[in-house]
Amino acid sequence: MQFIGEDAERFAAIHRLLKKNWIDQYSGKEYRITTTGHHGDRQTARVKTYGDVLIEYEYHPESKCADARKDTCSKQTIGLLQRRHVRIEQVRYIGKESNSLEEVESGLIHSEQSVYTEYPDPRRDEWQTKILPALREVPLVRLVKLSGLSRSSLIEIRAGRSKPHRKNQELLAAVVAKGPKYKEKSVIHGN
Repeated sequence: MQFIGEDAERFAAIHRLLKKNWIDQYSGKEYRITTTGHHGDRQTARVKTYGDVLIEYEYHPESKCADARKDTCSKQTIGLLQRRHVRIEQVRYIGKESNSLEEVESGLIHSEQSVYTEYPDPRRDEWQTKILPALREVPLVRLVKLSGLSRSSLIEIRAGRSKPHRKNQELLAAVVAKGPKYKEKSVIHGN
């Protein structure tokens, strides 16, 4: 390969980098890299160039925008885009470790669970904001029949004076989620 002009040294340096072996930080295996072709092979990894990134950007889906029918944009969406409306279902508090979430998205860290800690607010958990209000809408007689819990326990639960154990919370959430289609499968007694 022959380079001409003042950038010859820079291009020669890039050429040398392409000839070196690179180490996968997760497996420890060595690979060569290439910027040509659609993909690499067992010994060579295909890496993106700045040009590849720019080409992908032109056709990337824009999840924050909607098309004329208010559907989420895809790679094929054309025309004037509009902002999508957001409805908040749940607020979650996470710790400072979330600064590493960008590394998760880029693939440098494989598990997002390892980079953030969630700090639940009991006043805003799913039980308080969704399940309990829905339980109050179901007739008490029906709840007793479907859950197998006592009438007095269900009265205390619906009033918010008592919170059932996790398994009974799951059972009551299933009763609410499946509504009238809920089939009696198993009954967990107690509170």
